[in-house]
Amino acid sequence: MEGHAVVQYVNQILSDAVAQGASDIHFEPHESSCRIRYRQDGVLRQVASPALTKMPYIISRIKVLANLDISERRIPQDGRFKFVVSKDSSVDFRVSTCPLLYGEKLVIRVLSTVSALPKLEELGMLAEQRQLFFQALSSLQGLILVCGATGSGKTVTLYTALRQLNSSEKNISSVEDPVEIPLSGINQVAVNSKTGLDFSTILRALLRQDPDVMMVGEIRDAETAEIAVKAAQTGHLVLSTLHTNSAQEAVLRLANMGVAPFNIMSSLVLVIAQRLVRKLCVHCKQYVEYPRSILLEAGFLPHEIDYLKLYRASECEYCYRGYKGRVGVFQVMPISENMRQLMLLGADIVALTNRAQEEKIMSVYEAGLEKVREGITSLEELYGLG
Repeated sequence: MEGHAVVQYVNQILSDAVAQGASDIHFEPHESSCRIRYRQDGVLRQVASPALTKMPYIISRIKVLANLDISERRIPQDGRFKFVVSKDSSVDFRVSTCPLLYGEKLVIRVLSTVSALPKLEELGMLAEQRQLFFQALSSLQGLILVCGATGSGKTVTLYTALRQLNSSEKNISSVEDPVEIPLSGINQVAVNSKTGLDFSTILRALLRQDPDVMMVGEIRDAETAEIAVKAAQTGHLVLSTLHTNSAQEAVLRLANMGVAPFNIMSSLVLVIAQRLVRKLCVHCKQYVEYPRSILLEAGFLPHEIDYLKLYRASECEYCYRGYKGRVGVFQVMPISENMRQLMLLGADIVALTNRAQEEKIMSVYEAGLEKVREGITSLEELYGLG
């Protein structure tokens, strides 16, 4: 495969990925074949199958773009590069390689741009949830946590919040691994484990930089948790993420990291848990009727079943398997005084969940039901949250 042909081929794969809204591109060598797949709306689909002999050239071309060592195939490498899509726009890509049995696998993450960030009103929160989030962001101090699995949109929520808070009157800093979207006016620091620049080290430095708002990409260990909590108690608004499935579990995760119950209850302001669901294609979604028993089991109320108008996925030229785009579904849990008392007593997940239900805090699944009621997503997609 000639050099010019490789360049053109790679450029086409990258351009098509951006045009089709892919979040990741996978280049995978196998024993007798290769495949290239795009992840669109959370689902992988194959888009090309180049000859086995061509894949090393394709991988090498991307390594050159990402300034990686093309001669090193035995250890993983990470890099990034900017790709010019058109005369007026460019996209950042993050590259990761990993040696496999039959060659190197390479995955490219298509990074969002500032212009692509949604407004807070567009994240998918219900009106009441959005109001609670606005109130928490207006706090002068405290800890706001965003929770969810990998790929659930936590980073987008944090970036959207930072953009909302960004002003010339505030000193806003972030520590990230890596910095995914450069935000003008925000002091962003990237973790670099090779030089000893980890989350806790950067956080300590930032606390000496007269901050108003701090964003910690992820609370991964006890030391980072302690520093973030102390910062939230001493006049700073701190935003961060945790890998838990519900807002209640985030409280227990902090406790399991060794943060004292008093420090948790005195610093935590709001916890958000979220997932992403695919949106039904507006061009081809089809009306569907379900048996009453299925609707009741799904969580719909008896008095609303006769009036529900639900839809399922079909497929057309505008979508992939009946879906186009994704939207967030959220649990937004403000920390009430009753909730603080339970935290102080070291309550378990059952007690915290019961309290959340008493305070009518909607779960992620219940918020998803609202999206089904509105015809935004399907019941089948919602079941995928489980």
